Amino acid sequence: MASILLILFLLIVFLVLLFLLFFYSKRNKRLAKKTTISSTYEPFLKEEEFNPDISTDNWELHKLRLDKFRRSQYKGLTFFISSENRIYYLSEEGDKVYC
Repeated sequence: MASILLILFLLIVFLVLLFLLFFYSKRNKRLAKKTTISSTYEPFLKEEEFNPDISTDNWELHKLRLDKFRRSQYKGLTFFISSENRIYYLSEEGDKVYC
């Protein structure tokens, strides 16, 4: 009689542990589906591409913004395109320095 109760007790403990394991794995799968990793680098590049006042170190992006907006900041210095299509920046005294 005691061995039957021991087996019954172990069987109940096993089933409870199995149920808890199943419930925990379902919960983790549901949480994993909700979690999405989004790229933070792409929107930043888009923002830089459409705003010529953000300084960039990317030469290709700088040239693209000069063509599009006729001004662009490159490494902290704002470059402009004149009406004669020449590239210049303003010195500290306000003089145009052509490149």
